[in-house]
Amino acid sequence: MDYIRYLRLTVLCENVVTNLGGVGEHGFAVYIETDLGDYLFDTGSGIGILYNADIFNKHLKKIKKIMLSHGHSDHTGGLIQVLSKTGEIEVYCHPSVFNEKYAVSQEPFKQEKRFIGIPHRQTYLESKGAVFKFSKEFIEIRKGMFLTGEIPRLNDYEEGDPRLSLKAADGFVKDPLWDDQALVFSTTKGMVVLLGCAHAGIINTLHFVANTLDVDRFYAVIGGTHLGLVGKNQFKRSVEALKDFKIDRIGLSHCTGIEAGLIMKKEFGEGSFYASVGTSFEIT
Repeated sequence: MDYIRYLRLTVLCENVVTNLGGVGEHGFAVYIETDLGDYLFDTGSGIGILYNADIFNKHLKKIKKIMLSHGHSDHTGGLIQVLSKTGEIEVYCHPSVFNEKYAVSQEPFKQEKRFIGIPHRQTYLESKGAVFKFSKEFIEIRKGMFLTGEIPRLNDYEEGDPRLSLKAADGFVKDPLWDDQALVFSTTKGMVVLLGCAHAGIINTLHFVANTLDVDRFYAVIGGTHLGLVGKNQFKRSVEALKDFKIDRIGLSHCTGIEAGLIMKKEFGEGSFYASVGTSFEIT
């Protein structure tokens, strides 16, 4: 297997700011620097991507490709701003990424429906330079960097967030979020997994990566886990299952949530950290 000899991940968009100068938003984006060029994973909601890229001296004009973890607006809303810097560029994503996605409140007598899909149409984004590369498969983006594609759902407890829905002809149905995917790096220190929201389930995701690449440990797992927005049973069982993996570093972000993040920090100790805006994770 080919290795990435230099990797630096810098969080450009995230809910929390702990680095002076950056701005926070409900969203997620990571600037990726490697020995073979720069890339971007997700684009945030569109509030802070350009500002934070300037503040942290990350040059969006330099990126070679964009990868989208899934089609929610807090991960894709900044795509139009990024395209204004890059011009024509390949954007890797799942074929279901443009589905009509909604958040539907489950409260009795108060069913609120909010559109949370990609805020711009595919044709408009293409007119601004996006060259979409749709795939459901596990693919190699470049030597040592992989996009998982569709992740099998193999356990019985990672049920996801019941609010997340798709618009159907006769109302709303639960969104299976088959477009959810992760980015994986093979580095000299081991495998690094970058999550968007892990809607497929963080345990499903890690099992899929481990089985596909035939690895038995991860150097780092970083990103949104969505564990702050699922039921208590899923949270408890996911955290216990996570302990069974050999993981050196866990970087929590975004939809992990503050409360869940604090619990996980206690569970995983010094090997865990919060990946807020401006956080950099480097392997040389």
